[in-house]
Amino acid sequence: MKIRSDILKTYLSIHTWTGILAGLLLFIGFFAGALTVFKEPLQQWSTPPSEHMTFIPPEQADSLLNQVLSRYPEAAPNLLLTLDAGSGSSAPVSWSGHAPTHEVDVNARYHYASLDTNGDLLVREQAPGLLAELIDLLHRTGGIPGEIADEYAGAYIMGIAGGMYFLALVSGLIVFLPVLVKDLFALRPGKNLKRFWQDAHNLLGVFSLPFHLIISLTVVVFAFHDLFYGSLGKFIYGEHKMFTPPPKVKHQTINLQPVTHLIAKAKSVAPEFRVTELRYMRLGKPGAVVRLAMENPAYVVRGAHAAYLVLNPYTGEVVNERMLPGRGNVWNSMVDPLFSVHFASYGGTLMRWVYLLAGISGAILFYTGNLLWIEKRRKQANPRQAEPVTVAQRRSVRIMGGLTVGIALGSVAGVGVCMLASKWLLAMNAERNAWYFPVYYISFSACVLTALRLGASRAAYWLTAACAVIAAAIPLTSLTGYLFPQSGLWVYAELSIVSVDVTAAITATGFCWIAMKTRQRAQYGQMCSVWSAM
Repeated sequence: MKIRSDILKTYLSIHTWTGILAGLLLFIGFFAGALTVFKEPLQQWSTPPSEHMTFIPPEQADSLLNQVLSRYPEAAPNLLLTLDAGSGSSAPVSWSGHAPTHEVDVNARYHYASLDTNGDLLVREQAPGLLAELIDLLHRTGGIPGEIADEYAGAYIMGIAGGMYFLALVSGLIVFLPVLVKDLFALRPGKNLKRFWQDAHNLLGVFSLPFHLIISLTVVVFAFHDLFYGSLGKFIYGEHKMFTPPPKVKHQTINLQPVTHLIAKAKSVAPEFRVTELRYMRLGKPGAVVRLAMENPAYVVRGAHAAYLVLNPYTGEVVNERMLPGRGNVWNSMVDPLFSVHFASYGGTLMRWVYLLAGISGAILFYTGNLLWIEKRRKQANPRQAEPVTVAQRRSVRIMGGLTVGIALGSVAGVGVCMLASKWLLAMNAERNAWYFPVYYISFSACVLTALRLGASRAAYWLTAACAVIAAAIPLTSLTGYLFPQSGLWVYAELSIVSVDVTAAITATGFCWIAMKTRQRAQYGQMCSVWSAM
């Protein structure tokens, strides 16, 4: 396939600059996003056994709810009943003094409740562990602080980066079309490192193109969802309500339908789904509803892991079933798959591992893109000179090399240190939630400044070695909790939680190998490269 050279040049320029401008920020988003597909195991891994309360069967849920609402009426506006002990929740019932938001409140305090062996109420007030929420926030904002109109500024910037990312994908595919058949499976290692990185970049880009197209589009939608919904409500729905409001009927909380009846109603509406949680909202006020989370990995759903069914908590009547697969309108049938593909809410555990690898490969795609930019613009030594000499690189190349290494490895190191802090700070009786943000930003900033100060080659070795040490410290921390439980550390025997430590150990091994290769390249590679230590 032939494309005019001027067209290729234009699309190459679009691909290069949109990718460079958005790449470093999207590296953080993809790396953190890959981890969030295992949000529940991460949450459980970072939560000590002492904070977990006994889960109860649905038959005892009514007694628990009645006792909570009787003694703690402030729980009525927003009360969560969790049926799945593997969800990462610390107790079957939890509530806070505010409605759920997308913001991370490091000072938040929650009440957790369960029943003892005699059926009496047990209540504990504690700060929820926010490690998984921190990683998810990095995924949504790229770690950019600040707010704009009650929304994280980083979320809007990530939305803009997602749009640029989409342009980079399309333009890159057009540039690659002329050599698609010949070079698709080419991966040519050797002295020509630019060609090797080009092959790796193209291979990753083409085979993960559908995944990346969906991610880029959904990032834009999630970042500007308020604007989109506002426009839909004004110009499409007009005077009609976009979302059907619940009936304005006030009841007493003592008249709640039994939990088993609500579950049975949900099963009659969607028998192929299982109910994992019930969120009671506005109890005792007009418009009270209960939203049931319905899970089945064989279906694409609206939520991160579940579809939703909204019932009247007093009568059990269906208020809204449009958030169930196949029950909504044309708009729902278009939107639900986008949510599901972005959150990996289908396909079960296997698909989550696929998404983990896809997210990591996406981060590598941005990293290799920056390497290509650097290799293309670095100055070459004069081939006519008998003796090899070093060549002073342009300032822009040196800065981009430092930023590429510092930001990429800084985000990895920052998350790893926060994981360690989640256990060690609690073992030292420190308020871990208040330390997460300082720990991350100090680690991240230190890596970026180190890379800019030492240069890409020297910093790459030391920072990859540091990431290897941090990753290795994660399973060693759990091992310390197993050998010395009096230390205040802990470990779980469940496979899903142990996999966090196993993955960290594999990651440490990978970083050790990368560090050795980086040092070898710095000492014996081309002297005119930004990766040379000479």
